[in-house]
Amino acid sequence: MNGTSTPAAVGGIDELRRLLQELPGPDGTATGAARAREPQLTKPPGSLGRLEAIAEWLATWQGRHPPTLDSVQVRVFAGNHGVVAKGVSAYPAEVTAQMVGNFQAGGAAVNQLCRAAGATLDVVALELERPTADFTEAPAMTEGEFIIAFNAGMASVPDGCDLLGVGEMGIGNTTSAAAICHALFGGAAGDWTGPGTGVAGAALDAKAQVVADAVVRHAAARSDGLEVLRRLGGRELAAMAGAITAARLKRVPVLLDGYVATAAAAALQAVSTDALDHALAAHVSAEPAHRGLLERLGKTALLEFSMRLGEASGAALAIPLVRAALACHAGMATFAEAGVTDKD
Repeated sequence: MNGTSTPAAVGGIDELRRLLQELPGPDGTATGAARAREPQLTKPPGSLGRLEAIAEWLATWQGRHPPTLDSVQVRVFAGNHGVVAKGVSAYPAEVTAQMVGNFQAGGAAVNQLCRAAGATLDVVALELERPTADFTEAPAMTEGEFIIAFNAGMASVPDGCDLLGVGEMGIGNTTSAAAICHALFGGAAGDWTGPGTGVAGAALDAKAQVVADAVVRHAAARSDGLEVLRRLGGRELAAMAGAITAARLKRVPVLLDGYVATAAAAALQAVSTDALDHALAAHVSAEPAHRGLLERLGKTALLEFSMRLGEASGAALAIPLVRAALACHAGMATFAEAGVTDKD
């Protein structure tokens, strides 16, 4: 493992804030090796487009060349939200636990996508019987609750992992994502609030008002990404942030799923501008605000398939693209090996 050792647990938000300022950077040697090989392959320079960039990204953040994809992991984090009591979702909170059971039984979309992609799926359920506080009335989590969830995410990233896909399940969590984005980036609450599980019309307007009310209540924390995540997030969002951080420490590239996963990641970038350099956006979802959020983070999605399922489905769908990039980079013959005349 080329990264720094992953802490067994983060002790508090101040410790986490310091950790985010000390993240390992890109491996220049591995980047150089990838860049040196690419022009030698039997193709015109740049002709594989983003596949070439993905192969370099893998090497850079794994810290080795050639990179490998022997252990590809997908993690789905599940949590429940007290704000659901405000009627922000078309589905009741008990669906979260029911869907976790479906994941564990192998019956969800992400199960099929992981199987097709050659990825190992694990679901981390976070105190589903105890929703977070309604964040229009109080912080969603105490500092202790936030750190427990964050550490659960950190602990979910195994040694030897080559690529990590991160996603979530949690009724009400698009409201949480919208509140986080509204707090971090401003604008109107409606700019960040979408249908989620299918709310529309007056119900969507009411959801946007909940987001606006929550951000006003926690306005004093808007300059602190971790406090925004604690106050307006959920356990599954905190855990995703933990997994993304642990992946960086272990030199594991990350594929971010949709709007909720990206909102959790945005809180990290608000603390440290390079915190997401090892992460790619797997797809841009049909949740309207996701595209704008990716633009704010400087991320261009790999796929646009009009998906809005969550549960790491977009991250899993992008894994074969990463495998294709590595196959071309590592498996193609060079001009010298193939006896093909290179350009002058």
